[in-house]
Amino acid sequence: MLLWLTEILSEYFTSLAVFQYLTLRGICGILTALMISLLIGPVMIRKLSQYQIGQSVRDDGPQTHLSKAGTPTMGGALILVAITVSTLLWADLSNRYVWVSLLVTMFFGVIGWVDDYRKVVERNPRGLPGRWKYFWQSIIGAIAAFWLYYSATLPQETSLFVPVFKEVSLTLGPVLFVLLTYFVVVGSSNAVNLTDGLDGLAIMPTVMVAAALGIFAYLSGHAQFANYLLIPHLPGTGELIVFCGALVGAGLGFLWFNTYPAQVFMGDVGALALGAALGVVAVIVRQEIVLFVMGGVFVMETVSVILQVASFRLTGRRIFRMAPLHHHFELKGWPEPRVIVRFWVVTVVLVLVGLATLKIR
Repeated sequence: MLLWLTEILSEYFTSLAVFQYLTLRGICGILTALMISLLIGPVMIRKLSQYQIGQSVRDDGPQTHLSKAGTPTMGGALILVAITVSTLLWADLSNRYVWVSLLVTMFFGVIGWVDDYRKVVERNPRGLPGRWKYFWQSIIGAIAAFWLYYSATLPQETSLFVPVFKEVSLTLGPVLFVLLTYFVVVGSSNAVNLTDGLDGLAIMPTVMVAAALGIFAYLSGHAQFANYLLIPHLPGTGELIVFCGALVGAGLGFLWFNTYPAQVFMGDVGALALGAALGVVAVIVRQEIVLFVMGGVFVMETVSVILQVASFRLTGRRIFRMAPLHHHFELKGWPEPRVIVRFWVVTVVLVLVGLATLKIR
C-alpha cells in the first residue's frame, strides 16, 4: 500500500524513491510490526484478562507451572494483527508470494483460534478434535502446494535443492512437490505448536529462523547474489523479506510480554500460524532442508513426542520423564529460564549453520 503511494509521490518528492529498496522496506516492516505489538499488547492483555480468557494447566506436569493457570492466552492474535498490517503497508501487494504466505499464515491462525476458543471460552478441554485440526491443516497446506506448483514458471521453483552441494537437485513432479510442501507446512506448524510450552521458548527461535529465511528470500530474488552464491534464482521472492521482517518485528514485540514470567501466552492461534509461515516461506525459497536444520529445536521437540508415544505403546516404558523435550529437562531440575535460554542458544548455532550453507558449496 505505502509502496504504491510512494511510487506516485516520488514524482514530486524524489527522496521518497528510497522506499523502493527492499532492504529499507524490510526494516520498516520490522519496526512497524514491533510498534504495533508494543502499542496494542497491553490493551489486548487487559481485554483477555477481563473476559477471563486464561490458560489451563495440566496437573501432571511440572509443579512450577501450576502458578501459570489463568494467565491470558490467545495472545498470538496480536502477532497476526501486527504481521498483517505491517505486510500490507510495506510489501508489494502485486507479488504472489506475499499473498500465499500471508493467507496460509492467517488460515492456520484461524484453525488455532477455533481450538483455543473451544478450550478457554467454551471450557472444552479437547478443543478442536485432532482429526479436524489435521484435516483443515491438510486442506490449506494442499491448496497452497497445488497453487505454488501450478503457478510456477521456472523449473527451479519446483525442484528440491540439497545445500552444500553445488549442482545436486531433484526435479519434483506434482505429486512429490505437493507431498513435500504439505509435510513442510503442516509439520512445521505442529512442531512450533509443540515447542510452545514455556515462556518465550517458541517465539524467539521462530524470530531467528524467520530472519534467516528473510535473508534467503532476498538473496534468491536477486539474480547477481543468487548466481554468485550458487543458490536458485527465484524472481519475486525478495519481496518476502518484508513478510519475514514483519514476523520478526511482531515476534519481538510479543516477546516483550511473553518473556519469563509471561504476561500472556500465544496459544494455538499464534503457534500454528507462525509454524506454517516458516514452512511456506521455506518452500517458496526452496530451502526446506535448511529449515529442518535451522529449526532443529522444533524438530527435537517433535521427535521427542513421537519417540515417547511409540516407546510407551510398544514397551510400556517412557524414554523421557515427560514430552515434549523441554518438560523433560524441567523435571530433571533445570529452572525454566535455563531451559529457555539454552534452547535459544542452540537455535542461534543452528541458524548460523543454516546461513553458512550459503557459502559452503
